[in-house]
Amino acid sequence: MTATFETAPTAGKPSPVEPLPHQILAVLGQHRMATTNQLHELLRPGVAHQTVSAPLNKLRRNGLVDYTVLPQSNRSRAWYLTSDGARLTRDFPALRGRPPYPINSATAASLKTPHTLTVLRSHLAFVTDARRRGDEHGHLDWTPEVAHPLSDGERIIADAVMHYTLIGDDERTKLRAFVEVDRTTMGSERLASKLIEYARLWSYEPQQIGRPRSRQAAAPGAVWLRWYPVFPRVLFVLTGATRYVLGNRISDLKAMVAEHPLVSALARQVPMGAAVLEDLEEHGPTSDVWMPLAGGELRPWTQL
Repeated sequence: MTATFETAPTAGKPSPVEPLPHQILAVLGQHRMATTNQLHELLRPGVAHQTVSAPLNKLRRNGLVDYTVLPQSNRSRAWYLTSDGARLTRDFPALRGRPPYPINSATAASLKTPHTLTVLRSHLAFVTDARRRGDEHGHLDWTPEVAHPLSDGERIIADAVMHYTLIGDDERTKLRAFVEVDRTTMGSERLASKLIEYARLWSYEPQQIGRPRSRQAAAPGAVWLRWYPVFPRVLFVLTGATRYVLGNRISDLKAMVAEHPLVSALARQVPMGAAVLEDLEEHGPTSDVWMPLAGGELRPWTQL
């Protein structure tokens, strides 16, 4: 079996050797927050909920995690790392280089829950689909809040960067994507302008100032080549409004691709698409639920 691009970052299923409490801490360090049900579906689907809730309560008694109760949810809990938990996970191999953002109170947690949990919902749709298909996409193959530099000292922060491995009969194909999760809380034009930021990242080549410190010249090229062998796909996941409103927002994304010259150039090189979160959850991301932003019929995200 041959492999396209580099080795996959993690396996599709959590390691049976790694203790469940360690996995829970790693997930909360990676994703910032998760409900009990989300942790159950991510780490131990198909088993009793007590399998996950028991170690969660023990971690809370040890002062490593805490929770906030979600409003209008039949007292569902959203879990997060405490300061002590964040310090402990800082040295986990899977989280090295991941800045810790401990949440200091239930009030602070409640302000972060809507967007954070919606981003994790999007991840779970891909995880569930990967399990069904036999692809590789595990609980740490989705990194929220990833920042990359742009020109003029600015930066772009992706809601998530996804790593996904398609498993074929004789080939493993590595796919990556920048994922933007839109809950219809910002104006449609502001959402579409995110495409300009990705186009700027795609085209940004830092200028070398002064003479190199060594005789070996710095390798030229776009800044994104520091992290990716090819520029990741750009995926928009929309929710929080009627189909009519979400359809208009997707139309505005397509208009930005058609009208902005730099975004148009990006679209000729990089697959980009938009889909409704509820469609991903019901049908799966590899179903015909993605609208290509450069035009065309609905298709799977892997065929944009």
